[in-house]
Amino acid sequence: MAAKTENKVIAVNRKARHDYFVLQALETGIELVGTEVKSLRAGGVNLKDAWVDVVNGELLVMGMHISPYEQGNIFNRDPLRVRKLLAHKKEIRNLQQEIKTQGLTLIPLQLYFKGSRVKMEVGLCKGKKQYDKRADAAEKAAKRDIDRVMKDRYSHE
Repeated sequence: MAAKTENKVIAVNRKARHDYFVLQALETGIELVGTEVKSLRAGGVNLKDAWVDVVNGELLVMGMHISPYEQGNIFNRDPLRVRKLLAHKKEIRNLQQEIKTQGLTLIPLQLYFKGSRVKMEVGLCKGKKQYDKRADAAEKAAKRDIDRVMKDRYSHE
């Protein structure tokens, strides 16, 4: 019987859900070196300004910052280096087609450990306009107000 693998989240790109509508999500592997994995275990990663490009049929994540590992000395790599994402050719082709035809963007949504492997959830996203962001904020505030009133109402009975 196989053991259930728990996903331990390393980093979540909250800015992505604020700035984009996520239309589709895809789990990919990521090509890393040993000191980068050790740095990820310590939580030294920033996804905020990262994006994914399709270059020569490969998914490449750019702008992702992985802090140098403290005990890494000469084995540390450039924190902002371009890293390859691992996905099936068919998935990459489908994503590339969507990007070209609909003008969408690939954004890293989160980075997590699945067992001992590092995985990245990549979202096929469409940019939000300013009025979309305002509508989302208003909706969130209204829900918070309703929850607060409901909590008060039921806590006094």
